[in-house]
Amino acid sequence: MSDNELSKIFSENFKRLRKFKQLKQKDMAKLLGVSNSIVSDWEKGVKLPRGTTIQKIAEIFEVQQNELFIKSGVAHSTLTEMINLPIVSRITSGNGQLSYEDIERYEPTPRAWVNEGDYFYLRARDDGTAGARIHDGDLLLIRKQKEIEDGEITAVLVGQEALLRRAYRQDNNLILQSENPKHPPIICEANGDYQVQVIGTLKKAIINY
Repeated sequence: MSDNELSKIFSENFKRLRKFKQLKQKDMAKLLGVSNSIVSDWEKGVKLPRGTTIQKIAEIFEVQQNELFIKSGVAHSTLTEMINLPIVSRITSGNGQLSYEDIERYEPTPRAWVNEGDYFYLRARDDGTAGARIHDGDLLLIRKQKEIEDGEITAVLVGQEALLRRAYRQDNNLILQSENPKHPPIICEANGDYQVQVIGTLKKAIINY
């Protein structure tokens, strides 16, 4: 199921349950700590709330989280469950092995967002991807993988710092291109000064409201 389909089903259920609880949009905004415009966007099917907010919404409406994604009149949902993925605060490298440390917490995530593979979240920590509408504090869903395609937004460990950049391979070099023109490209030569390891690729950015 696509994000657009999920958004449409969620918007219909959200609006129906809000009215059943006799709550206005501004009431929901206050209960959830978001703006009125965000609640309006949910009901228009323009956006989906993030995992922790979905959990709060389910608690307010006194339903299971998956019920928010079941189409009216359909007995079963294609989004059958939420899974918890770690938000990793720090990634280190020792002997060429990546270590995922300092788990901030676990983020409830629709299973429909992930397929085969290992996933986790990073937080955007710099403005190197501002041009891709990714900003400081946003949650970044990363699929762990070593192989990348040119132009993919990739999480890389440069020294001991995790960065998100568009990656391009050129001969034996890895070129990391920022989405912010104030940051020059980082050219990582095979035997150069930069010690770089590919962590994985960006699959989804969750805007921090």
